[in-house]
Formats: sequence, structure tokens, C-alpha cells
Amino acid sequence: MTTLPATPVATRTDRPEQPDRRLPALGGFAPAVLGIELRRVLRNRRTLAFTLIMPGVFFLIFGLPQRGQTLDNGRPVTAYVMISLAVYAAMVATTSAGGAVATERALGWSRQLRLTPLRPAAYVATKLITAMTLGLLAVVVEFGVGAAAGVRLPAHVWLLAGLAAWVGSLVFAAFGLFVGYLVPAENVMQFIGPILAILAMFGGLFVPVEVLPHVLQQVATFTPVYGMGELSRAPLTGDGVSVAGVANMVAWALVFGIGAARLFRRDTARV
Repeated sequence: MTTLPATPVATRTDRPEQPDRRLPALGGFAPAVLGIELRRVLRNRRTLAFTLIMPGVFFLIFGLPQRGQTLDNGRPVTAYVMISLAVYAAMVATTSAGGAVATERALGWSRQLRLTPLRPAAYVATKLITAMTLGLLAVVVEFGVGAAAGVRLPAHVWLLAGLAAWVGSLVFAAFGLFVGYLVPAENVMQFIGPILAILAMFGGLFVPVEVLPHVLQQVATFTPVYGMGELSRAPLTGDGVSVAGVANMVAWALVFGIGAARLFRRDTARV
């Protein structure tokens, strides 16, 4: 009887490659995504017209009639109006850009992002940078309109006032994100518009805070626009930078920023 040789049993020593589960750097923040966001915002003609053109028109309507009048320190009143409207333009621009996330929520895009390694902090950072870019453009355009209309100021006043208006608009970039995750897409601008107008009044952007009743003056110091307006006009008026104004801006930026991140997690928790 012939014995067949035993067939060797093949042993597989190699294992299938495991997927790379390492988290991306910076929580998924990518310049390419940021570039797409910037192009999308800058192609929105309605947003650009509302945030860049209307504040300039307001200056021509309300600022030019006060040409020739001066503040107590001799600086032109038109410069006061210009800086106030630059603050308003920046806050409207950044809020509009941040509030656009409401549309993404309605389309289900935020849920899709939850399937990716993108972290909430990276997503919020991308939106904030996009909003701040639009806010910077709004300040530059408003100052350009003022300069073309005859406003003349020392270079340091232009620089410091513009920088304060732009940096302060970070509060409203976070505010836009916060509201965008809080209300439906079809109601976001109807909800934001009246709030911005009321806050602008309390911040002294439309009328000086000093003309308000005493009780409203006290309330105004706790509103998000107050510190932003005060710091932006300080280089012009010479009043100096107050600790309360800086604390106001930092506190509201933290409140809205943390709130937006938490709402993003809640909104994308179910995929």
C-alpha cells in the first residue's frame, strides 16, 4: 500500500493591514477647506452688497451732513460716524458669514461632517477665519469710503481704530455660529437682523450711549457691542482703553465660541 506524502498546511503569517486610525493634525483643519469656504462667501453677491455697500451708503447719508463739526478734541465728527459704521459693517459681515451654517444644517451637511475625523474646534475655527476675513474687508471698504469722502486722520488713528473694529468683530463671528446652530435656516437672518440693530444702538453705533436714559446706559455696558464700539473709537476720542471694555469683548467671545462648539456637537451627535 502506497502512502501519499502529507500535504503541508499553509500557514498565513501576514495580517491584513489595519486602517490608519490616527487623528489628522490640528483636528482636521485644512487650508484647502478654508480656501473653499472663502471662495464660497466671496461669491455671494447678496451678502457682499448687504455687508460692504450698505454701511458705506449709511455713511454718505448720515456722516456727510455733519461735515465741518468737531468733537471736543478737535477731531471731525464724520470720523466718529465712520468708525462706528465700520464696527457695524464688521459685526454684520462676520455674523452673516457665521450664520450661514444654518443653511448647511438644513442640507444635512453638518451631519456628514460628523462621519469625518474633523473635530468641532477645527470646524468652528474654519468658520471663524472665514467670517473674520469678510469682517476685515468690511472695515477696509468703510474706511475707504470715509477717506474718499474727505475724512482725514493721523495714521495711527486709522490703524488702531480699524484693528479694534476688526478684532472686536470676532465676538460676532462666534455669535453668528451660535445662532446658526440655534435657529432654523429659514429664520436665521430674520432673527439676527433686529438683534444686531438693537445691539448697535446700545453700543453707541447709531447714537451716543450718553443720550440714552440712565438705566439703559447701565444695561448697555453689558451688551456685546459696547466694548467693541468703545475700543474702536478710543484712538479717535482719546479716552483710552478701559479694562471693562476688553473684558466685555473677551467674555462674550468665549460665551459664543464655546456655545457654538457645544451646539455643533449636539447637532451632529446622531448620524
